[in-house]
Amino acid sequence: MRYLALCTDYDGTLATDGQVLSGTLTALEQFLASGRRLVLVTGRELDDLKKVCPRLDLFEYVVAENGALLYKPATGEETPLGARPPDAFVALLRQRGVGPISVGRVIVATWEPHESTVLSTIRDMGLELQVIFNKGAVMVLPAGVNKATGLARALEQMEISPHNTVGIGDAENDHALLASCECSAAVANALPTLKNAADIVTSMDHGAGVVQVIEEILRDDLASREPQLRRHHILVGTDEEGREVRIPPHGESLLLVGSRDSGKSELATGLMERLAVQGYTFCVIDVEGDYGSIAKAVALGSPSRPPTGNEILKLLRSADKSAVVNLSGLPEADRLPFLTTLTPRLAELRAHSGHPHWVAIDETHHLLPAKDAPGELLPMGDGESVLHITERPALVAREVVRATTLFIGIGAQAQALLDEFCQVRGVARPDTKFAPLKKNEALMWRPGPNAQPFRLNIASPQRDTVPGASAVEVSASDVEKPILRAAKERTRLLH
Repeated sequence: MRYLALCTDYDGTLATDGQVLSGTLTALEQFLASGRRLVLVTGRELDDLKKVCPRLDLFEYVVAENGALLYKPATGEETPLGARPPDAFVALLRQRGVGPISVGRVIVATWEPHESTVLSTIRDMGLELQVIFNKGAVMVLPAGVNKATGLARALEQMEISPHNTVGIGDAENDHALLASCECSAAVANALPTLKNAADIVTSMDHGAGVVQVIEEILRDDLASREPQLRRHHILVGTDEEGREVRIPPHGESLLLVGSRDSGKSELATGLMERLAVQGYTFCVIDVEGDYGSIAKAVALGSPSRPPTGNEILKLLRSADKSAVVNLSGLPEADRLPFLTTLTPRLAELRAHSGHPHWVAIDETHHLLPAKDAPGELLPMGDGESVLHITERPALVAREVVRATTLFIGIGAQAQALLDEFCQVRGVARPDTKFAPLKKNEALMWRPGPNAQPFRLNIASPQRDTVPGASAVEVSASDVEKPILRAAKERTRLLH
C-alpha cells in the first residue's frame, strides 16, 4: 500500500455542525479494517473535542490546538508541543476588550474582529507568537507551530512518512496540513483557496467528502489520481528539446543497464539523492561496495565488516532514514543467502510502513541471474518502487525484465541494450536508431503501445527545478490518453 494513513481535519471536514454522521464513522471503521491508520488534526481544544466526538478511539493520534498538542486516545497521554503564552498576555487581551477568549494547554483563541487587537498586543508585549485564522476564529500559537508540525510529531511516533499519507481539510488553517501530505484533498465546502491548492476536490461536502476519499483509497490506493499528483514526481533529466523529464516516486520498476564504466552508479546516485531531497527514503543493496556514501543515507557494512539484517531493519524502521547496504564484506557465496533472508523482512517492513520508498539493487545479475533466480527475491518490486542495475538485460531473471516499467540504457551500446531488452521481454523493438550516446546521456523508454525511446540528458545531482519550466512526465497513466498518443512525437511523453 502507498497510502497508509488518513489525516483529517474535524470541523467542516469530518464533522457537520460539530457532529460526525454515522455513515462517516462507518467509513472510518472500514478504513481501519484495511490495515491503514487514522490521525485527527484539529484546531479544537482537547477538552472540547472530547465532548463533541464520541469516537476518538478510532484515531491513533489526535493533533489538537492546531498542532500545539499531541494526544494518544489509547493511553490518554498528552504531549504539549509548545509553550502557552504568558498569563499576562491573556489578561491584557481581556483588559483591551477582547472576548470571548478560550485558553487551552497551549493555544489562546478568540474570534474576529479582534485580530487587530491581538496582533497589537503581541507587538506591544514583545512576544514571539503567531496568529492563525480558521473561518472567523483567531488562534494564537507559538511561532512555527501549525497543523503540519503537529502531524509530523504524530507520524514520527507512528513511524510513517508524510509521503504515505493523505490529508483532507476545509479551511485556511489546513494549508500547512495538506501541503505536508503526499496527497491533499479539500471537501466541496472548503474555501476556494484551499481547493485551488489541493490535489483532489471532492464533489460531496463535509463527512460525505471524506467518505469519497476513503472509498477511492480502498478501491485502488488512489492509483487513478496519479496524474494529479505530479508535484512529487522526480527529476531525472531533460529531453532533446530541453524539457524536464520526471518519473513517479511510487510503483516504478526501473531497469538501468550499461557497461561497468558507463556511468550507471553516478546516474543511480543522482536519482537517490534527488529522492532524498524530496523526503523519500531508499535502501541501496551495494553488492560490491561501489557506492560509498550517498547524501542523507547511512552506510551499513564495509569491506571489513558485513552488515547484519537486524541493524538494517532497525535503521529503516525510521520513516526518515535511508541506507546504503555494503555487502562487499561478505564472502561472495554468502551474499545471495543473506539477501534471500533479508528480502522478505524488508518487504514486510515496506508493506507495514510504506518505506523505504525505493530499493535499489546494484549488480542485479549476481542476485537475480537469468537462470535459477530465487523466487523469494522477485517480489521486492511488486507494487513498490525498485531500481535494478545491471550490465545487460539478458543477464537478469526474465521476471525482472517483464516487470520493468521504465528502461534506461547508458553508454555507447545503449541502442544494442534496448534491442536486447525487447528480445528478452518478447516485444517488438521500437523502430528507432540512435547514434552512440555522449557522456551524461542515456536512452529512456517506457514499454508500452505508441511509446518511443528518446535521448535523455541526465540531470546533475540535486539539481534545482527551474520555476515555470515545462516538464515531460514519464507517467504510465498517460499511455491511455489519445490526445497524448497523437502528440507523442511533439511532446515526447514516453509511456
